[in-house]
Amino acid sequence: MEATLLLQTLNLIQPLSGKLQQRFAECLEEAHYPKKHILLQPGQTCRKIYFIVEGLARAWYLTDKQKECTTWFMREGDMMISVYSFYTQQPASETIEVLEDSTILSLSWAQVQGIYADFPEFNFIGRILTEKYYIASEQRTNLLRNGTAIDRYNLLLQMHPDIIQRVPLWMVASHLNVSHEALCRIRGQHVSAN
Repeated sequence: MEATLLLQTLNLIQPLSGKLQQRFAECLEEAHYPKKHILLQPGQTCRKIYFIVEGLARAWYLTDKQKECTTWFMREGDMMISVYSFYTQQPASETIEVLEDSTILSLSWAQVQGIYADFPEFNFIGRILTEKYYIASEQRTNLLRNGTAIDRYNLLLQMHPDIIQRVPLWMVASHLNVSHEALCRIRGQHVSAN
């Protein structure tokens, strides 16, 4: 099982006891998904939290005009869920799609709750992870409201420096809330500035 990267990530936040590491080894489910596999569709309830060992995924929704809007990308070493759906156990409004052949570990909602109950020290790790992703989400929201397209592009490159090589430009444009043409201009300006 490919749990080494996940355990290293969690141990960086706070060292895990041997018993907690054993619990993860017992609970984690490993799966290999092909490119374009849908992990979650709108209307389904997100019942698992995923950890990407290898590969890339995105979350997206359809706008009123039936255009895909990419809300986030997640790559190796990242956790991914439909936040509202997972924590409330209510139907999701977004799609989670695998963008590359990927190896992904997962825990069910019930398993996560059991780990929180049986290992109080994991509550600290859960809080730190939640804070990390909440801060990233808030930063993106603020940039969408107040920042320029160039600011959003720079943040994306900071968080995912290889994203331009890994996904079609229309997905990047939808994530930045700009047209494909505007993205091409931004990229041209960015290259000439470096």
